Amino acid sequence: MLPDLNRVIEQVCKEKGINRDIIVHALEDAMLSAAKKTFGLEKNIEAKFNPEVGEVELFEIKTVVETIEDALNQVTLDEARRELDPDAEIGDQLLAKLPPEKFGRIAAQAAKQNIIQRVRDAERDIIYNEFKGRKGELMSGIVQRFEKKNIIVNLGRTDAILPEKEQIPRERYRQGDRIRAFILDVELAPKGPQIVLSRTHPGLLIELFRQEVPEIYEGIVEVKGAAREPGGRAKIAVVSHDRDVDPVGACVGMRGTRVQAVVQELRGEKIDIVPWTNDPAEYVCRAVAPAKVSKIIMDEDEHAMEVIVPDDQLSLAIGKKGQNIRLASRLTTWKLDVRSESEAEDEARRARASLTAVPGISDLTAELLIQDGVKSAEQLAESEVEAIAEIDGVGPERAPAIIAAAREHIVQRRAEEAAAAVAGRAENAAEGEGNVPPPGEPNPAADEERG
Repeated sequence: MLPDLNRVIEQVCKEKGINRDIIVHALEDAMLSAAKKTFGLEKNIEAKFNPEVGEVELFEIKTVVETIEDALNQVTLDEARRELDPDAEIGDQLLAKLPPEKFGRIAAQAAKQNIIQRVRDAERDIIYNEFKGRKGELMSGIVQRFEKKNIIVNLGRTDAILPEKEQIPRERYRQGDRIRAFILDVELAPKGPQIVLSRTHPGLLIELFRQEVPEIYEGIVEVKGAAREPGGRAKIAVVSHDRDVDPVGACVGMRGTRVQAVVQELRGEKIDIVPWTNDPAEYVCRAVAPAKVSKIIMDEDEHAMEVIVPDDQLSLAIGKKGQNIRLASRLTTWKLDVRSESEAEDEARRARASLTAVPGISDLTAELLIQDGVKSAEQLAESEVEAIAEIDGVGPERAPAIIAAAREHIVQRRAEEAAAAVAGRAENAAEGEGNVPPPGEPNPAADEERG
């Protein structure tokens, strides 16, 4: 054994951050395994590290018996008192130190592999326990290498992976570049802990603002949500718990320094900072900004809203390829349908005409039905009585009659349409017969068909 084994153990513990007991137990197990390979598996052997001499000592365990049945592990009382312990008694287990034999090459190699594996397992457990609690944090690392389209990032203690799908489009890195990313997941794989990073997760945007804005870090300003289209645009909702602190102003910073630092880190991604409110309609209006909203029609059952904007604001509300309204929908968690005022008016006009055609439905009742989302007589006919009865101004007394009238109106209208279609076909057939010349007169169309 090495005379400076204590120093080696201390050095390994310091470099790997592993508990000393783990190294000592690994050494003892490795030496025990090697000894059994050398002296025989049947022999009862114990390995114990002696810090005073700096080596792992091996002992064979002998049991004191009257009659020997196992010559390898048993000893008679007389022999035990003569060679091992003068005070030995029947049933005692005595330790006899084995000579420091040189192990065979295979045994020594097995001991070495055992120690390396135990140290590696301990190191993996330490790294996993360190990072599993840091999920959702921001990490900085160095681009180590590229595996296919994935980026391997060196975090110091271990490597992490930035998958292709978690990379911002058109963002390029070279080996040795410093990169900041969001810890998306930490898994304990067979080859060790696997740390998955992300540059596209909304959490990256939130953590960057937390680092740049002291009010967010201290909890004065709270981030209520974030939505991103990585590399293009993002929206983040904030609220202040101090009436003297403007949440949007705190995030923007003096002359925009704070938000510009985040934009620069995200390689020019445009960021809209939205002041949060617990009023869903008002929150949606703010999220759709910079477009101005004329009216909101809310459907709480479907968790959806119809957003009406002026005609000249429609393209602004939708955004490039629908980006603005899509981000607003993700931020607010409401399903949003945006349309212009003229389009909404045309739809309301058609709905009003369809509903007022039903006998017994006045303009006022039609308006009440439209406000509740009923857009046509067909939709009214298919509605449940309970749903229509809940509409203010209609009530449970009128609801069955209204629905019955709508169904009768639909049946009658379809019958009229069918009759009109039959009459149209008959008229066309009659016109076709009228074009046939009397018998004996030439028929150019028939001659041409025969030819």
